[in-house]
Amino acid sequence: MLTTITEGILCCLTGKAASLVLPLESSEPSDGFEFVEVKPGRVLRVRHIIPERPVVTEDQVAGKGNTDGTDDDVEGSLEEDNESNTGSSVHCKRKITVYRNGQLVIENLGDVLHSEILQCQDGDLEPCSTVEVELADYKEMPSSPDPNSAPPPVPSPLGEHKPAPPPRRRRRKPKRTVQIDSKRVISSCKGTHSDVALFFVHGVGGSLDIWGSQLDFFSRLGYEVIAPDLAGHGASTAPHIAAAYTFYALAEDLRAIFKRYARKRNILIGHSYGVSFCTFLAHEYPDLVHKVVMINGGGPTALEPSLCSIFQLPSCVLHCLTPCLAWSFLKAGFARQGAKEKQLLKQGNAFNVSPFVLRAMMSGQYWPEGDEVYHAELTVPILLVHGMCDKFVPMDEDQRMAEILLFAFLKVIEEGSHMVMMECPDTVNTLLHEFFLWEPDMSRKASSKTDMALTDSLHTLKINKPVDK
Repeated sequence: MLTTITEGILCCLTGKAASLVLPLESSEPSDGFEFVEVKPGRVLRVRHIIPERPVVTEDQVAGKGNTDGTDDDVEGSLEEDNESNTGSSVHCKRKITVYRNGQLVIENLGDVLHSEILQCQDGDLEPCSTVEVELADYKEMPSSPDPNSAPPPVPSPLGEHKPAPPPRRRRRKPKRTVQIDSKRVISSCKGTHSDVALFFVHGVGGSLDIWGSQLDFFSRLGYEVIAPDLAGHGASTAPHIAAAYTFYALAEDLRAIFKRYARKRNILIGHSYGVSFCTFLAHEYPDLVHKVVMINGGGPTALEPSLCSIFQLPSCVLHCLTPCLAWSFLKAGFARQGAKEKQLLKQGNAFNVSPFVLRAMMSGQYWPEGDEVYHAELTVPILLVHGMCDKFVPMDEDQRMAEILLFAFLKVIEEGSHMVMMECPDTVNTLLHEFFLWEPDMSRKASSKTDMALTDSLHTLKINKPVDK
């Protein structure tokens, strides 16, 4: 800690930032690591693992020159790839209306299995439903009474209370109306499918190393996985310009990574701040994004720069406070703070960024377009994973997100916190894998047991909130 304080004092005296994160020295990609130049002088480290699959030649497809019985294997793999392209065609028709008083009305008009995909358990079709929420803080009550509300009932002389007349509804003019009418095919994604790719995006202060358990697990199952380091994080370059860490700059970096490695069906997995980038890509490329996983992302409010006073301090002062910030992150990011968690934090290379990058990241979180309407326009299936002990993102925000989204599964892990994928890797991996293999059954005659296979399997891993003693 004394060394850190000394470097911070020298930083103040010289006016230069200390300990910038620079790329690791590597002559060529090894162990699945690649360095991609998204812009001139802006290089990101990417871990790209391609599973080993048998190479199919034209002669094998035609059935020529094979006498050892490999034709059946080739045909089986080709049939499996063809099956991966077929799935349930879901019709999503939605009307989103925003009023001037901050009211948001979402009307589901299509023939989506709304009751089965969302909260209902009866398995009946619910083609039409309406969700009405407030754009402002939904916990706050109006400070002044509503002038259009019905007057209180007046007691009669005999002591009888007559019911108040129903309030008169005034036709309001909407401020904004969004119409969604689209069809998408939702199918299961297995590791043997060559047209499937998994993208893992970390948050502020993290790196691709926090996904170590997930990358190893899914690559062993045959999935193609891609995990980048954001600018200034891990082994990516760290420009000493605050504008390089705004949401839009980082989003363009990930857009370049996505366009480089994208397959026909892509699944995005984001954590914390990384969830916003996954939402951005899902909105920009609806035909390429197949499913999305949001881990402790919160929302769905628009992003704003952090107003925390500690991140407004000079970089040299933040450098002196780095040990305290790391300890605070360990205490708030993990449910337990033992030797195992400290080792996970060290192995995951988490919170190992320069004070300048940390300050620029927190100040650059400005994304006004990512509001409730932006999230309500998503028609892709989404799995929400929340750690019960998370001190950064409250449960209310993920519940709010589940209300806004059309296809949403909200799963809670009791023993997990903000870094739940590192604390409970087996549970998270099982949840994600079940979600990847899930495919909706659109038949009206299907029973709830067969059509809710994913929900049943995921509920076995969901633990109820403990009762306060």
